Amino acid sequence: MPTASDKPDSTVGQHPTDTGSATPVAAVRRGGVRDVFGVPNYRRFVSGQSLSLIGSWAETIALALLVLQLTRSPLVLGLVMSTRYLPVLLATPYAGLIVDRSDKRRVLTLTNAVLGLTSLGLGLSVLMGTIALWQIFLAAAVFGVMTALDNPARMALIPELVDTQLLRSAITINSMMANVGRALGPAVAAGLIRWHGLGWCYLFNALTFALVVAALAALDGRQLHRTAPTGRGKRQLREGLAVARSNRDIAGPLVMMAFVGTLAYEFETSLPVFAEQTLSAGVDGYAWLTTAFGVGSVLTGLLIARWPITGLEPMIRVTVLYGAAMLLLTVSFELPVALVSAGLVGGASIAFLTTGNSTIQLAAPPQMRGRVTGLWTTAFIGSTPLGAVIIGVVAHRFGGHAGLAAGVIGCALAVILGTVVHRRSEPERTDESGSR
Repeated sequence: MPTASDKPDSTVGQHPTDTGSATPVAAVRRGGVRDVFGVPNYRRFVSGQSLSLIGSWAETIALALLVLQLTRSPLVLGLVMSTRYLPVLLATPYAGLIVDRSDKRRVLTLTNAVLGLTSLGLGLSVLMGTIALWQIFLAAAVFGVMTALDNPARMALIPELVDTQLLRSAITINSMMANVGRALGPAVAAGLIRWHGLGWCYLFNALTFALVVAALAALDGRQLHRTAPTGRGKRQLREGLAVARSNRDIAGPLVMMAFVGTLAYEFETSLPVFAEQTLSAGVDGYAWLTTAFGVGSVLTGLLIARWPITGLEPMIRVTVLYGAAMLLLTVSFELPVALVSAGLVGGASIAFLTTGNSTIQLAAPPQMRGRVTGLWTTAFIGSTPLGAVIIGVVAHRFGGHAGLAAGVIGCALAVILGTVVHRRSEPERTDESGSR
């Protein structure tokens, strides 16, 4: 979350690892929401993605309810979620290499088409009453594999949609829309389930995937800042790891995300238990906390889109604020106080995500953005199978607030290790050709 010390001209425009020459501060300040949405390709892309994120959250809610209806087993639900995210942990680094070797728009068209057909098939099975547990596990596996490809391709496409001076704001808006999806998706799911049934959540999500495919097809290829696909070669995965390891503005955010992603981003596990056990607010309390989180994210996202922050040192400061907000939520024992705290956590959350994401994308050579963003996806989403288990065990053993306290510890460890990386190494300059 921005503070008085996070001034635009101290964190952007003079970034040492920005691709090409330093971006003038005035140019960055012009890169606000209006300027970014003034780019037709970006406007089409983010509109489709925003609807898809709402649909994906609606399906996630429906999936949990469907599994519990079929099995009445939280354990089976946990296994389904692990099946969903384990491929992201195992396959994303190589998926990032595939993205670097491919046309990113074609990769995204493939992933969204497959995900849409999968949701359509599940929705029809639910409506016809023929759904079986093996179908859910199969769909979860398909979701995981496609997500492993989709996330790095989506992040690597953004620099091809906008100019460099708009990139920070574009990344921020993209992350902000993800939190809009988090806030609206459960409400859409509740309405569809109440009036039409679980199956319609899947059909709605299938429709949103079709809209993404249409948006990708509508992109004007002449306005894309294309990066030439990387040819096949030996040790290309190692090259990506070497670049990430040698540049502190890539290595630092990745290390920090590994700890924050594992311990501080497991809100699907920690918040329901916190609402139930600590606040005694039940399902309604969880819904309010999720909404407050989303509101805080969107409001902070609008500020960051106007005054972006980039670099490892600002990211360390943002993580301190994130940990402080998590601590405040941990010690909130009344719902009104917890809602304010959840809003602060949401704001700090999007500040952390966008600062880290823009830092690594601006530091990475263009032809390696797929591999680098693949590592980021592994640290963020791929940590879910491990993090969910850790937070679940901690919350079960010590209470609802303890799961959030583990997130505070994750932020503290991230600050310590990020500071170590910052002090031990110097950033490298990377030009647009990828040479160093």
